[in-house]
Parts: sequence; structure tokens; C-alpha cells
Amino acid sequence: MTPEQKFNRWIKLSMTIFVMIFAYFILADLKMPLTQQAMAARSVTKVAPQLNGHITAIKVKNNQRVSKGDLLFYIDPAPYQLAVEKAQLNLEQTRKSNRQLDASLAAAEAEVKASSILTEQKLRYADRVDFLNSRHQVSQQQKDDAQSAATASQANLLAAKARLKELQVRRGELNEQNVNLRIAQNQLEQQELNLSYTQVKAEQDGIVTNLQLKAGAYATAGKPLLALVSTEIDIIADFREKSSRNASAGNRALVAFDGDPGHLYPAYIAGMDAGISAGQFDANGSLATPTKSNRWVRDAQRMRLHLTLDADYPNALPSGARATVQLLPDNPIFSLLASMQISLLSYLHYIY
Repeated sequence: MTPEQKFNRWIKLSMTIFVMIFAYFILADLKMPLTQQAMAARSVTKVAPQLNGHITAIKVKNNQRVSKGDLLFYIDPAPYQLAVEKAQLNLEQTRKSNRQLDASLAAAEAEVKASSILTEQKLRYADRVDFLNSRHQVSQQQKDDAQSAATASQANLLAAKARLKELQVRRGELNEQNVNLRIAQNQLEQQELNLSYTQVKAEQDGIVTNLQLKAGAYATAGKPLLALVSTEIDIIADFREKSSRNASAGNRALVAFDGDPGHLYPAYIAGMDAGISAGQFDANGSLATPTKSNRWVRDAQRMRLHLTLDADYPNALPSGARATVQLLPDNPIFSLLASMQISLLSYLHYIY
């Protein structure tokens, strides 16, 4: 065999291998999609106090695991204890005022009753005087005086009823549903709630991370002071649109973590995001900005899948840990090739 024939044979063999590898990549991309754009994510809860005040004590340490309801730190309770005492005094004062109004109501009711009796007497007397005047047995002056006295008594009765009505409105309902009492009770409950907020507790299970808080620092309501990293892991994987078009919730997958090379973890697709930031447009009054590109073949858009691990995973796996995700097709042959594909990549991470 001449050197030229040997060269031609190597060229043909190289082209054949290239075509086979190219065909495999196309087939793998269609039937066995894989992405290295994946990571382990844990939800992070920012813990912020609901009150202002100086921090008196820290009850947790960095990287400590806490459960929902565990105490994290204290805010100086002194001013809020004073506020509770003030609200308690206000409640007592309101009850005292109600008792005073009850006494005034009783007096006003008695006054109305007395005025009513007196008015009836004055009216009857005015009628008798009017009858006697019609027979010329009393003077006109006596008649006028009797009539004036009856009219004045009626006016006094109306005034007494008005005072009674005013006291009834001020007093309100004669039970615990009294408005003034309810307002004072509400203020007390609010101050007691504020006092409870001086003990800042965990709202969910998690791990305290990057703790920089120190006793003596001033806490501002609504400003985060520490973070809790969830113990639940969500695997997020970004696949090209073409690769993810057949993915649906429940499909099987394999996950390999860069920090644990050589180990494959079974998983399944939990769902797909409804969109990405590139497809979000704000109503800001600006005109559209068409996409500009000089590339003949544009970059593929990626869609985000969420996967849930089906097996135990390393407890030390941090949020943001990089991973490789392989979707498993239903076809057993393609599934076997997919497992071999991600296994090879996983073992390569031993080297790089």
C-alpha cells in the first residue's frame, strides 16, 4: 500500500469518525438532552425585626441549624414593656371612666324621672287653673303663671332627656363591647404584640449563614439582619428550548454534582418556569427595542426546569453548588446511552 493510499484511508476514517460523532451529538441533543447549566438552590429567608431597638443578645451561631419557632436574638424590651404598662393603665382608666359614666347615667335617669313627674303635676295644675279662670274664680295672672310654670317644666324635662341621651352615647354599650373599652383593649393587645416581637424567632426550618450580627447593634424594623438557608434543595437546570420541548412534570432524570463526582442521583422534573426575564416587559412608556444580532445562527434560548431529587443527597451540599442534569428518555436503549453519557461526564470531573 502506497503512502498516498494510507493517507487517503486515514482521511476517510477520520471523516467517518467525525460524521459518527456529529450524528451522535445531534441524536443525543434530540433524544437524550443534557445540560451543565444547573445548580442546587435553597430558598433563603431574610430575617428582619418588626421593631426598632438595640439588640441585647444573640441566641444562635453561624451555620447553626434551627427549627421553626427557635429564638434567634433579643431586642431590648424595656421601652415596649413601658408601652404595655401604659396601655394597661389606659384600660383601667377607661373602665373607671365607664363606671363614672354609669353613675352619671343613673343620676340622669333619676333626673328625667323626677322632671317627668313634676311636669305632669304642673300640667294638671295648669289645667285646673284654666278651668277655674273660665268660671272667673281665679285671676288671669294666676292662669298665666300656671301655664308658664308648666311650659318651663316641659323644657326642663326635654333638657334632662337630652343630657341622658348624651351620656348614653358617651357610655355606649353596657358591656365589654363598649367602643371606648374595645379601643383601650386593642391598644393593650397591640403593645403586648410589640413586646412579643422583641424576641425574634425563626419562621421556618433552616441554617443560619454568614452571621455578622453582634449584641449592641441597632435593629431597624424591616431591615434584614441575618439569613436562613432552607434545608430543602431545588435543582434548577437550564435547557435549550429544543431540548426541553418534550420535558414534562414527572419525567425521570439523573443529576451529578461537581462536588461529588462519580455519583449519580436519580431525580424527576417537578415543573418548568412559565417564562424567563428576557420575555418580561415593563409598561414604562418606552418604545420597543428590537433585538440586534449580526450572527447568522443566533444563540439558543434556555428554559428553566426544576427537579426534585429522588434519593438522599449530601447534607453539606450548599446553595449554588454546580451540577449536570441528564434527562432520561422512555426508550430503554436511549436511556442506557443517557446514563452512560452522564456517567462519563461525572467521572471526567475527577480530572477537571
